[in-house]
Amino acid sequence: MCATKAEEYKPVLTKETINPLVLEAKYAVRGRIPSRADEIQSEIDSGEKSKWPFEKVIYCNIGNPQQLEQEPLTFYRQVCALVVYPKLLKDPHVGEIFPVDVRERAQYIIDHTPGGIGAYSKSQGLEFVRKDVADFIGKRDGFPCSARSIFLTQGASPGIQTIMNVFIRKPTDGCLVPTPQYPLYSGSLALYGGRRVPYFLDEKTGWSLSVAEMKRSLDSAKEFGIETRAIVVINPGNPTGACLTEQNILDILRFARREHLIVMADEVYQKNIYRKEEKPFISFRQVLLKNEAELKGLELVSFNSISKGFMGECGIRGGYFQMENVDEEVQQELVKLASLSLCPNLMGQVIVDLMVKPPAESEPSYELYQKESGDILRSLANRARRLSEMLDNLPCCSCQTIESSLYAFPQIFLPPKFIEEAQQKGIDPDEYYCLSLIEKQGLCIVPGSGFEQEKGTHHARITILPPENQFDAIISKFALHHEQMLKEYATPEWIDTIEKEKKRVKEEFTKK
Repeated sequence: MCATKAEEYKPVLTKETINPLVLEAKYAVRGRIPSRADEIQSEIDSGEKSKWPFEKVIYCNIGNPQQLEQEPLTFYRQVCALVVYPKLLKDPHVGEIFPVDVRERAQYIIDHTPGGIGAYSKSQGLEFVRKDVADFIGKRDGFPCSARSIFLTQGASPGIQTIMNVFIRKPTDGCLVPTPQYPLYSGSLALYGGRRVPYFLDEKTGWSLSVAEMKRSLDSAKEFGIETRAIVVINPGNPTGACLTEQNILDILRFARREHLIVMADEVYQKNIYRKEEKPFISFRQVLLKNEAELKGLELVSFNSISKGFMGECGIRGGYFQMENVDEEVQQELVKLASLSLCPNLMGQVIVDLMVKPPAESEPSYELYQKESGDILRSLANRARRLSEMLDNLPCCSCQTIESSLYAFPQIFLPPKFIEEAQQKGIDPDEYYCLSLIEKQGLCIVPGSGFEQEKGTHHARITILPPENQFDAIISKFALHHEQMLKEYATPEWIDTIEKEKKRVKEEFTKK
């Protein structure tokens, strides 16, 4: 019996037939430039070294500390080793490797994790971890915090997406998002069918945040029929590296209450502060509760993560969000949503607990923990200073001081001839700049267009994470590429005009 020839099969999923909202979501941090960097590194690894004028790609595109040689904290990994393999606690030689406080902490975690880390926890997270997070927040802010207000998550991003999924009801629901912004926000809003309502940070005044600008953006959105329901504030800033003052935070909270907006405070870089005396980290929750009489009822959701700070535990995926003044029935709906994913991964929850409850001063692990975390933060502060100074001193390049987080976001003044060439190739000018940088110098950074930026300006985001022994190479590679670009595309007269304007802006800001 002859088999009948099968009809041609047409795929169910094509770019034309998938959810169109998926196509709208973009994430430049892992976009075209990093993909090109991976291709080049693969060619180098496979023996095609002569094809490129550098030995390896240096990745400065993503806040991924351990990929860039940052060592994990000893205390974290020691506790995790025992939690993952509890039989080690019974080994007669365990005390030769693991200090007593590490063993006690691991045993406590094991005793309070029903079924161990291979079992599901409650959907909101392990109860003892949520209590420790609440204690940490209470001590940080000077106001008690309830463990019931804490949701443990797979890093900060899923928590942010969960809250967005809850408040976006229809295509005309909007959210105020800073510009420049972390592309998680624009991408997630597109995916959930909401509208991004951009408000611009003022680069000339150190990326300051203006309530008047927020109001302008909000009113503009209303004219287009957008009902803005929430506001995102990233503090410390990503990609800007700025840190807000208490007065600025209070102004934002007053604005949010007046305009009836949920406040989403992205505070994942709260440990990455490099000018503590001048610009310390102050949480939105602390300012809210200090001014409770005036701000009573304002809904606030704050986010934190183990991926940043001095921990850099990006791959383990742990974080939390904490809520103030969120309706009890809505909280129950959030528990239901969390239940759909069963629970956050248990190892991530364990690291969250270690983050908020590090070794006490009386414990054996304290001294090493303080040294390791202090060394990391001091090195990051040094790299932040060096990178921002180098970028700001380059001709036709301007960079605000990196006060916090892990990034520089310099403005790059591109000659008209360069912009025209990029446009002819159908590429954003700053993306064309970054593509040239990776192919000529092996330095991978992210174009500012991936973070949104004011029209007519061009930027790039550069991490400060590569180790200090690579920093001279990064600085020289960027400077050489930039100066060669100017030599090829700019006239001396154009450079002189840009430099005079750059000087004028800086003097004006200094006077203020």
